[in-house]
Amino acid sequence: MKNFRLPNTFVLLFAILALIALATWFIPGGKYETHLVAGKTLVDPASFHYVQSAPQGLVALLKSPIRGFVEAAQIIGFVLIVGGAFAVLQKTEAIDSMILAIVRAHAHSRFVRAALIPLFVTMFSLGGATFGMSEEAIPFVLIFVPLALALGYDSVVGVSIPFVGSQVGFAAAFLNPFNVGIAQGIAGVPVFSGVGYRLVVWCACTAVTVAFLMWYAARVKRHPALSPTWQLDQVKRAERTADVATPQFTRRHGAILALFALTLGTMVVGVVGYGWFIDEIAALFFAMAILVAIAGRLSPDLFVASFIQGARDMVSTALVIAIARATVVIARDGQIIDTMLHHLTPLVQSEHAAFAAQKMFVIQSVINFFIHSGSGQAALTMPIMAPLADLVGVSRQTAILAFQLGELSTPVIPTSGITVGVLALARIPWIVWAKWMLPLQLAYLVLALLLLVPPTLMGWQ
Repeated sequence: MKNFRLPNTFVLLFAILALIALATWFIPGGKYETHLVAGKTLVDPASFHYVQSAPQGLVALLKSPIRGFVEAAQIIGFVLIVGGAFAVLQKTEAIDSMILAIVRAHAHSRFVRAALIPLFVTMFSLGGATFGMSEEAIPFVLIFVPLALALGYDSVVGVSIPFVGSQVGFAAAFLNPFNVGIAQGIAGVPVFSGVGYRLVVWCACTAVTVAFLMWYAARVKRHPALSPTWQLDQVKRAERTADVATPQFTRRHGAILALFALTLGTMVVGVVGYGWFIDEIAALFFAMAILVAIAGRLSPDLFVASFIQGARDMVSTALVIAIARATVVIARDGQIIDTMLHHLTPLVQSEHAAFAAQKMFVIQSVINFFIHSGSGQAALTMPIMAPLADLVGVSRQTAILAFQLGELSTPVIPTSGITVGVLALARIPWIVWAKWMLPLQLAYLVLALLLLVPPTLMGWQ
């Protein structure tokens, strides 16, 4: 066992890809009919029928990564541009000087030590709960990993603050238009209704995340060798010590960080007020890179070289995202997603509405393995789950909550492009991350099952 080594992320993802392709030879093809209502594509829950199977062979398997790359081109381009922009920001040494200032405050202030993790996790969770922050959290990994290392924590803490924080907020959202809004619209429930209990759910999920992360951060600070990324982090610290001289904070650094803060504020306003998505956000970060280069007095040649190097560092992340998307391509082309959904829905029926709601949550968690888009999953499942909820005595609000909580598994599933992309960015093997996340995922599981009981008892509408 001492000589046993787990496969890296690329090998693991391709193995999952091969297993899904193999499944298409045994699971019959199936399809639900769809129709357009008020600009939304809805599935007719009574229209399921079997279709001719479409087994995916070796050729389809080998072609799926490039097809995944094409289908995920938008988010891949976003990652490359943001990576380049952050490399330019890093070149100005403003981030390093900010980290040094926070480290000094962290060392001398008990309040800063106590409030840093809860404050930032809550902020990212609030972003996920209100304007659907998800992909937008990716760039923050480039800031919080070095910050966590400088504070004596590890890469896991640095990734968890922006990534797990935003994903938990997204799943337990109360005003997120991309899952709550769309699901309620499809289910015929007033949009953003039921916000009171959803606030309770969000507070509970965020509090569990903060408590677990603070416990882990304190533990790893006392005993650094207990970190699952201890050896990897030693390499990162050595690289940082060799490559970065510790700069003093200057007015120029302040101006550059103000530009960065303005960029983030503009992103929030654009997403919430104007419906911005990846294209607009990528353009915003590209503009930030130019302005930061001017403020930092970088020459044109240095600006271009830094940007290209930053994008080059994101290539492995881009490839991971492409292979993760390929898993969806194979399952969709094999026409097995609708079949699996059709055979899962009868399992919802139960003697008590609470058990039925909990089964809905389990089913949505399974579906989340294949479909990671909140809006996409809502469009596929809510036309079926909403009428099914009526039949088994579960309110449609509760069915929507079960759908939301099913997304609590997103931070650990290896078929999520965002998850594996973030881990590749932080250079954390997926299997190491999954092992660390297991206790937290079990806590989310128990919490979700408990949170689905009160709505069924009070007839939440």
